[in-house]
Amino acid sequence: MHVPDGFIDAPVSVATGVVAAGAVAASLRGARRELDERTAPLAGLVAAFIFAVQMLNFPVAAGTSGHLLGGALAAILVGPYTGVLCVSVVLLMQSVLFADGGLTALGVNITDMALVTTVVAYALFRAIVKLAPHRRRTVTVAAFVAALISVPAAAVAFTAIYALGGTADVAIGKVFAAMVGVHVLIGIGEAAITALTVGAVVAVRPDLVYGARGVTARPLEIRSSPLAPAAPGTVARAEVAAAGSETSEPAGTSEPAAAPRRSARPVWWAGLAAALLCAGVVSFYASASPDGLEKVAHDKGIDQKKEDHAAKDSPLADYGVKDITDARLSGGLAGVIGVGATLAVGSGVFIVIRRRRATAESGRG
Repeated sequence: MHVPDGFIDAPVSVATGVVAAGAVAASLRGARRELDERTAPLAGLVAAFIFAVQMLNFPVAAGTSGHLLGGALAAILVGPYTGVLCVSVVLLMQSVLFADGGLTALGVNITDMALVTTVVAYALFRAIVKLAPHRRRTVTVAAFVAALISVPAAAVAFTAIYALGGTADVAIGKVFAAMVGVHVLIGIGEAAITALTVGAVVAVRPDLVYGARGVTARPLEIRSSPLAPAAPGTVARAEVAAAGSETSEPAGTSEPAAAPRRSARPVWWAGLAAALLCAGVVSFYASASPDGLEKVAHDKGIDQKKEDHAAKDSPLADYGVKDITDARLSGGLAGVIGVGATLAVGSGVFIVIRRRRATAESGRG
């Protein structure tokens, strides 16, 4: 759903740029509360993983494909504010390095693909987990539903933006019906990818999933030795959020019982390996059909004033490395470079945010 230059006129592009800048600024502040010792190391990886999986276009209808947007996945894994930043980093790297999504349309894309998808998905996700039983399966089901709805929501948002500033004279009703119709189908693929990814992480390390906090917690009963006489108040209950959480202090003892914190490195390395595999190998087998927006734009004529991308001569334009003639090698190498660049930029942003939080906390102390 990357909007190219020329689809939206200058005034609305500027207005969405202001909205996007405000959303990013608010997310930079909000992410300070979300990026703790568990989420901070994974945030950059989430951005890199979304970049990689977005290269995997899957067929959804005759002559049409779709790809992950990633807002729901990012929000559930690392938090809604951090999620907006993750998807924004991905969109920036795609536009600047790969000429995917217009530079003047960057505000439109961040507003539509980062802000709308994240807000809609996380709001729906939280509503479901509050109403449903607190089980790990609930997190996966809520992730599926939230991701499913977030994609047509983004299609509705694009239609609204196009109604305000579209450069072609096309009936908005036709654009709305076509965009929502195809993106409902794309949403099914988005939901499947999101649910599988979230479910996999929840299965091994629920403490690393931001949206699962308080949902997968289970009561822990701590008893004194069975050889010792039981006394009232010697049994305490504490809620422990899987590995890495501390239990409350049992009554009658002077030291709290604490579970040792587990390193997130195995999950980090597994996620990086998956991202590199998707971008460097699996992407070669992705569908070559135009995605939902491209198909609708061509069929309905809203691409009449599409402009060439300012970075069309980039060495990585169109997800290939210039002067490498082997398509498989060119695309795979471009994907690996993209994963590395997105990981570096995203991690840099989140490290700075985390350090500012630590500085602020030490100042208050």
